[in-house]
Amino acid sequence: MSDPGPELPDPVGPPVSTAPVADRHQPPRWAPLTLLAFFVLLIGTNLANAMWATLVDNETPNPDLLLVLSSRNRYLAGALGAGISIPAFVLIACARISAAFIVCHLIGRAYSHQATGWFKKYLGFTDETEVAFDRGFEKAEWALIPFFAGSNIVAVLTGVRQTPPIKLGVLLAIGIAGRLLLIWWLARFFEDQLDAVLDFTTRYQWWVLGISILSVVLINLRNLRR
Repeated sequence: MSDPGPELPDPVGPPVSTAPVADRHQPPRWAPLTLLAFFVLLIGTNLANAMWATLVDNETPNPDLLLVLSSRNRYLAGALGAGISIPAFVLIACARISAAFIVCHLIGRAYSHQATGWFKKYLGFTDETEVAFDRGFEKAEWALIPFFAGSNIVAVLTGVRQTPPIKLGVLLAIGIAGRLLLIWWLARFFEDQLDAVLDFTTRYQWWVLGISILSVVLINLRNLRR
C-alpha cells in the first residue's frame, strides 16, 4: 500500500461563528452591582421629579436633598434659587453628576451593546440618536464628553467604547465644571424670573406636587410598555 503522504490542511477551515460580537460578550461578576446602583439613582431621580416643588419651597427649602436625589439642570438652578450655599452646591452637584456618569459608564463596560439595547427599550434612546453619538465620538470625543457630562446615554457609550479612565476623568471634570459655572451664571442673570417661579411653586406646591407625581407615573408606565 502506498504512503498517503502528510495530511493536508482543511481548505475550508474551522467553522466561523455567525453570532454578533455583542452576543458573545460576557459581563464580569461585578456587572449586576452597576445595575443595582443605577436603579438606586433612578429612584432618586423619580423622587426629585415628584417632590421638587416642596424641596424648593421658600418657607421650608431643602435644596441639598434635591441635589442628592437628582442634579438635572433645572434642579441645579432651583437649588441655587432656594438658597443653597455655593460650597454645598459644588460638592453635592459634582458628586451626584459624577456618580450617575460613572455608574452608566460601568454599565456600558460591563454589558457592552446589550446596555444600549436596554436604553432603547426603556429610556427612549433611538437608533438615530445612537448613530449621531457614534459619529460624534469618531470625530470629536474630546468635545462630546464634556458637553454631555450629564447624559446617561453618552456615559453608557463611553463604556461600550472603552474610553480610558484618565481621559474620561479629565473630560468629565471639565464638563461638570463648565455646567455648574453656566447654571450659576444663569441663576444670577435670571434671578428675578427664578424667584418668581419659586414663589409660584410655593403658592401652588400641592397642585405642582400632584401633577409631578402623575407625570412620573405616566412616563414610567410608557417606558415599561415599549
